[in-house]
Amino acid sequence: MRIIFAGGGTGGHLFPGFAIARALRRSSPDAVPYFIGALRGVERSVLPATEFEYELLDLHPFYRSRPWLNALTLRGAGSSWRRISQIIRELSPACLVGTGGYASGIALAYATVHKIPFAIQEQNSYPGLTTRFFSRFARQVHIGFPEAAEHLSPGRATEVFDSGNPIEPPPNPRPPRGPAKRAWGFPEEAGPVMLVYGGSQGSKAINQVVAQWISKPLPEGLRIIWATGERTYDDYKSLESDKVRIRPFLAPIAEAYAAADFAITRGGAMATAELCAWGIPPIVVPLPTAAADHQTANARALAAAGAAEMIAQKDLTPASLGEAVSRLVSDPSLLAERARMALQRARPAAAQTIASRILEMINIKQIPA
Repeated sequence: MRIIFAGGGTGGHLFPGFAIARALRRSSPDAVPYFIGALRGVERSVLPATEFEYELLDLHPFYRSRPWLNALTLRGAGSSWRRISQIIRELSPACLVGTGGYASGIALAYATVHKIPFAIQEQNSYPGLTTRFFSRFARQVHIGFPEAAEHLSPGRATEVFDSGNPIEPPPNPRPPRGPAKRAWGFPEEAGPVMLVYGGSQGSKAINQVVAQWISKPLPEGLRIIWATGERTYDDYKSLESDKVRIRPFLAPIAEAYAAADFAITRGGAMATAELCAWGIPPIVVPLPTAAADHQTANARALAAAGAAEMIAQKDLTPASLGEAVSRLVSDPSLLAERARMALQRARPAAAQTIASRILEMINIKQIPA
């Protein structure tokens, strides 16, 4: 039975689909995922390396700051609608799953018009435009942040689930930090480890401030794992020391999560979901240019829950970073409380939960857990 996934443009909208699709395959041999994405999105380079069948279409976002480019959006919508119609006829899918972004809108519109059941997975605390519009027609909406429910207008037949964001779950129990620290060349008895992670490409704003901050004495016992991003690694690699490990990227990132006690990071939904699942409370510096400022909404939600601290990018300085870090290093009870609240926000089994509910929606038998 085919299940079509529509979403992408960015990794934050694509990788949740992979997690759900793989959970579907584990739950039922009858479920066969098929992906629809955008030619211009990250899926162009990522999907060919996966096990999934897929098709990339000429999909575009709404160009708010360059409205003259919306002619491309309209043209691509028309050609994509026709191709989606052909795909639907060929595959006869049991349902669609939308994971957000401009790559999902046309497919969800087609499903709405032709009464094909669909589910939506929304990653952020403030839902994107696609989710806000199509939630009224969806059979299921799975939200990554409970706060997202306040911004939805579900239909009478729509079920909204606080499922969490689908990630690769950490080992259970979590590996002990001592050996993980030793693997990074830190003493097991050293103090807390801070992870600096601005996303797969790194964050220029975070990197610049961290570089200035570590030029002064660090808080007693603190160790740092810092992923700069590949493009700027050469600018910062000379700052490595016995207390600071600097890498262009972290692969597998689980090795860094295993050693980390807290983090400084952007406010992407999937990154913060992974940190919460590992019990790593973040100091969040939201990307101010993110669509609809959703990273700020994510950061505020986590801070209000006691799981994080937020520093706006305009307020991020060596002094403000130093104060935030010192509060955690000097007060183990505060760090432990934030870690506890982060774990309360975690949904490590989200992918499996969402997959099970989708299979229930379309009445496909599941393999017993």
